[in-house]
Amino acid sequence: MRNNNRKNYRRRIRNTGASQIKLVGIVAVIVVIAIIIVISCFNKAKKDSNKAKDTGTATENVTGVTEQVSETEEAKELFAPKESDATAAIGDELESSYAVVIDEQDGTVVAGKNAHEKMYPASMTKVMTVLVAAEQAEKNAIAAAENENTEIDRQAVIENKLNEVVTITREATDYSYVHDCSTTGFLDGEQVPLRDVFNGTILPSGGESAYQLAVYTAGSMEAFVDMMNQKAAELGIGQTTHFANPVGIYDENNYSTAYDMAVIMQAAMQDDICKTVLSNHTYSTAATPQHPENLNISNLFLRRIEDRMTSGEVIGAKTGFVNQSGNCAVSYEKAASGKTYICVTAGASSGWHCIDNHVYLYNTYTK
Repeated sequence: MRNNNRKNYRRRIRNTGASQIKLVGIVAVIVVIAIIIVISCFNKAKKDSNKAKDTGTATENVTGVTEQVSETEEAKELFAPKESDATAAIGDELESSYAVVIDEQDGTVVAGKNAHEKMYPASMTKVMTVLVAAEQAEKNAIAAAENENTEIDRQAVIENKLNEVVTITREATDYSYVHDCSTTGFLDGEQVPLRDVFNGTILPSGGESAYQLAVYTAGSMEAFVDMMNQKAAELGIGQTTHFANPVGIYDENNYSTAYDMAVIMQAAMQDDICKTVLSNHTYSTAATPQHPENLNISNLFLRRIEDRMTSGEVIGAKTGFVNQSGNCAVSYEKAASGKTYICVTAGASSGWHCIDNHVYLYNTYTK
């Protein structure tokens, strides 16, 4: 009996020892797992910390770029002429309902009449059309040249671009015909240099030229109109100017102000292509099978006003007319003093009265 008790006791001791060993083993495993988890969490936290630092650096870099862009945008000062106590109020002696005279050098509004009131710009719209098209053509030409050469002759590159052939489409001629637009005289299928399309848009105010220039530039008229409105916003006039077509056909959503049209004209005269086109008194298109003897086109405003100016010289202009705007024009003058001025009028009863209004404003308010 005693022997049995001893055996049972020894058995219990062995079982207890085995259980303790198992327990120690389990605890050891748990401790190891816990250590692994702690190490893993520490490493993850360290990685997250580094990632946060990297992100912080990236954010700082992005912020820095944003700040640089912002500073660059601020550095590119908008042309925004200011009124002052010296700004003259133009009275009823001027037939036009809307008018503004701006001193480009001083950045001041010299005189105005309903200068900030909404009006319909008619074919003055085409100043924005050629500005947007010219800037895009120049941008594309320079980019293509830079891909091929490290050093480029900017002027030569742009000249080559202006020689690029553009095909006048049926859509362009039909659009001009349906809307009873002035025309350059280009025919469906006629292939002409890009420079002819620019000149055709301004000098005779060709509807088919303006339409074709828009499609050539952006792929569609709608996409081009978006570019026009983006440019208006860039010039700081997006709240008061909006375009619905590149031709100037009357549309409630194709509107501007005399002041805004002066801002657009100022930007256009800073662009080489636009300045040349807006300053051409006459122009002969390249010979084509449809027009072997060329098309001779004119800027009648420039040709007519030069004989009526008593001082200074009008070196760039674009006219317009729709019933809702009357006869209108935007012009750019170099005064006898060498200073430059921009004049915009709208609401005259005839083309000649419009010209006379510009002559009166320049003679009265510029020096």
